[in-house]
Amino acid sequence: MSKPAIAEKPKLSFWQIWNMSFGFLGIQFGFALQNGNASRILQKFGADVEHLSWFWLAAPITGMIVQPIIGHYSDRTWNRLGRRRPFFLTGAILSAIALFLMPNSAAIASIAPPILVGAGMLMIMDASFNVAMEPFRALVADNLPDSQRSIGFSVQTCLIGLGAIVGSCLPYIFTHWFHISSTAPEGQVEDNVKYSFYLGGTVLLLTILWTIIRTKEYSPEEYAKFHPTEEVEHKPKSGIAEILTDLKRMPKTMKQLGLVQFFSWFALFSMWVFTTPAIAAHIYHVAPGDTSSQKYSEAGDWVGILFGVYNGVSAIYALILPSLAKATSRKQAHAFSLVMGGIGLLSIFFIKDPQWLILPMIGIGLAWGSILAMPYAILSSSIPAKKMGVYMGIFNFFITFPQIVNGFFGGPIVKYFYNGQAIYALVLAGIFMLCAAISVLFVQDNKDISVKRALQ
Repeated sequence: MSKPAIAEKPKLSFWQIWNMSFGFLGIQFGFALQNGNASRILQKFGADVEHLSWFWLAAPITGMIVQPIIGHYSDRTWNRLGRRRPFFLTGAILSAIALFLMPNSAAIASIAPPILVGAGMLMIMDASFNVAMEPFRALVADNLPDSQRSIGFSVQTCLIGLGAIVGSCLPYIFTHWFHISSTAPEGQVEDNVKYSFYLGGTVLLLTILWTIIRTKEYSPEEYAKFHPTEEVEHKPKSGIAEILTDLKRMPKTMKQLGLVQFFSWFALFSMWVFTTPAIAAHIYHVAPGDTSSQKYSEAGDWVGILFGVYNGVSAIYALILPSLAKATSRKQAHAFSLVMGGIGLLSIFFIKDPQWLILPMIGIGLAWGSILAMPYAILSSSIPAKKMGVYMGIFNFFITFPQIVNGFFGGPIVKYFYNGQAIYALVLAGIFMLCAAISVLFVQDNKDISVKRALQ
C-alpha cells in the first residue's frame, strides 16, 4: 500500500512572516517593562534586595504551569478564529489589564499590603504573557516549511528586540523628553514608570490584534494535506495525563537542549532581577536600602536604557543569525552568541563609568538574540508537527525551572555569600552563560544529521 503524498507547505513572503509574528513586538513591549521595572516597583513597595528573587518566582512558576496547558489545548483548538489565534486574543486582553494595574498596586492597599498586591500582579501579568506568547512559537512551525523556520524564529526575535528597545527606554523617554517626574515618595511608583505601563498595555493589545487580523491559519483539512500520516485531533483527550505522557516521550534533542536552557536562563534571571540594585550600588554608589533618592532613580532609568541596547542589538543580530547558522551550524552560531553574552556579563564587574556599560550590553544582546531563536529552530526539527504546541509548551519547563531554582537560592546567595552585593550575581550569570555555550556543542541537531546523510 503506497504512502499518501505529502504536500509541501508553501513558502511565505517576508511580510507574511512579519505579520504572523507582529504580536510578539507587543508582548516583548510588556516583558521589557516587567524585566526593567518589576524589581524597582517591588523595592518601592518595601522588598529587600535579597528577597527580590523570591517575588520573581511568581513569573516562572506561572509559566511552567500555563505554557504546556496552553500548548496542549491550542494543538486541538480549531474554531472560527483559528487554531492559535483564540489564545493570542485572550492573553492580549489579560496582559493589558495587568500592565495597567501593576504600577497602581499601592492604590489597592485596602485589599492587601502593596508588596503582596504587586507580587500578585506580577504573577497575573506573566501568566497572561504566557497565554499570548506560547502559541506564537507553534504558529511559526505550523505555517512555515522547515527551510523557513530559522528565518521565522529570527523575525520573531527581531520584533522582540524592537519592542523591547522602546519598552525598556520608555521611563527614560518620558522623563527626559516629556519632563514627567522620575521620583516619587516612599511606597509610590514614579509617574514615568506608570505612564510606560499604560502605553505598554495599549501597544501589546493593538499589535496582537494586528496578527489576528492579518494572519491566516491552516484549516484541519489543509493541515491534513501537509501531514497525511498524522491524525488531526480536534478535541482535547486526557488533558494533564497526556501532557505527562508527552513529557516522558520527549525527543533526545529536547533533553539535550534542556541543559543549555538551564544555564542560559539561570543567567538571564539573575540579570533581570539584580541588574538595577547591582548597578545602583556598584557604579552609582547608592546606599543599601535607598530606593527614593535621585541617584537610585537615575540608576533605574539607565538600566532601562541598557536593556533597550541589548534588545536593539538582538533585533539586528536576529536578521544575521540565519546566514551565520547556514555558514557554520545552528549549534556553533548559538555557542558563539552565548560566549559573547558570558563575556558581557562578566565585564560589568570591572566597569566604573555608567556610559561604558553599553559595551557589555552588545555581547548580552548577541546572546539574547540567539537564545530567542536558535533553540526553537533546532527543537522544531525534532518534534512531530501534531505535537508542536504541547512540546513548545513543555520546552518552557527548561526556561522556567532554572528561574525557579535561581529564585529560591539567588537571594540567599546574595545575602549570605555576597554580603548583599548584587554585582556578584551578575558575575555568576556570566559563568553560567559560558557553561551554556559549551553544552550546546553536544546537542544533536536533526537538520545537521539530514544534511550529512544527503552528502553521503
